[in-house]
Amino acid sequence: MGILPVLVWSSWNVSFGGPGTGSGPLSRPWYSTHKTQLFGVLLAAASNFLISVSLNIQKCTHLQLACQIEPKPYYMSKRWWCGIVLLGLGEVGNFTAYGFAPIALVAPLGCVSVIGSAFISVLSVKKTMRTADILGGTLTVTGTYLLVTFAPNVPQEFTARQVQNYLVSWPFLVYSILEIIIFCVLLYFYKRKAVKHIVVLLMMVALLASLTVIAVKAVASMIILSVKGKMQLTYPVFYIMIVLMATSCAFQVKFLNQAMHLYEATAVTPINFVFFTTSAIISGVIFYREFQSAALLSLFMFLFGCLLSFLGVFVIARNKKEEHLQVPFIDCGHIPGQNLTGKIQPDSHSSCYGALNNEDDLVKS
Repeated sequence: MGILPVLVWSSWNVSFGGPGTGSGPLSRPWYSTHKTQLFGVLLAAASNFLISVSLNIQKCTHLQLACQIEPKPYYMSKRWWCGIVLLGLGEVGNFTAYGFAPIALVAPLGCVSVIGSAFISVLSVKKTMRTADILGGTLTVTGTYLLVTFAPNVPQEFTARQVQNYLVSWPFLVYSILEIIIFCVLLYFYKRKAVKHIVVLLMMVALLASLTVIAVKAVASMIILSVKGKMQLTYPVFYIMIVLMATSCAFQVKFLNQAMHLYEATAVTPINFVFFTTSAIISGVIFYREFQSAALLSLFMFLFGCLLSFLGVFVIARNKKEEHLQVPFIDCGHIPGQNLTGKIQPDSHSSCYGALNNEDDLVKS
């Protein structure tokens, strides 16, 4: 065989779990150690893909209904309800994934929804595949691989007592105070100064999202432990976390809808993904102490994977045209064969303000 083939074969065994005993990212020891975490990753990826499918189904339904002569309400369409069911399944899967994998790993996997929407729209809405979609998808897949490989390997089952201790720990208290101060400052500019810049709106969404993911992970973990026989639902902290999750999620949706109303989705989607992922990772590091014992190289490669995912989402969303519903209307100024010379609404200084013009005057004009 020669020395070089033997070295290549042995290195392949060590790195990718061949017949030899290795500790690479696909070896048997790595799989047995990260089995629970890998299940959470697959569940989160599948859930985000379901969400992208559901959004495209709803979009196709709205486009088809808008093209009909007498469009029926969208909630009367079976296809629209199918999309809603898939959306609910995707959100439930995302919720469950937080109980099996770290926040720092589940949150960045939201990029799967962006990639899925870009490629599914090629089939459903008959869009053309762009070079930016292929490049962005490649960057995002590479970043996701680095995220999964170098994610922190910490226990993911947190009891109610552990959650209580984390709530009163000084790192989280300091983080909460800083977050409340920043949120109040942004809310002051939003309410009093009428500053509705996209960064202001999405920063408030991200600050609320950090509380949401903390509560979601705590609730999911306590439910999983209760299903396994270790009852955690009798502790008051479980219901406190449910209230925190519902409240923060409701206000998060409010500000996100405001951003979607004022700005295009192609601008909101990548910025919101970056802000949400960053705040979720920071909250997971501070509250659940992820990366506490991680090596410096693993931390660097994980952050590099996040950067690649961010770039991939920005490349996919960059210069992407918005799809608008084609609503038929009549432009009074462009009626074929007619010249509109009279005023539809009289001048406010005239005597007939607020009333229709005389029919004889209209005939003369």
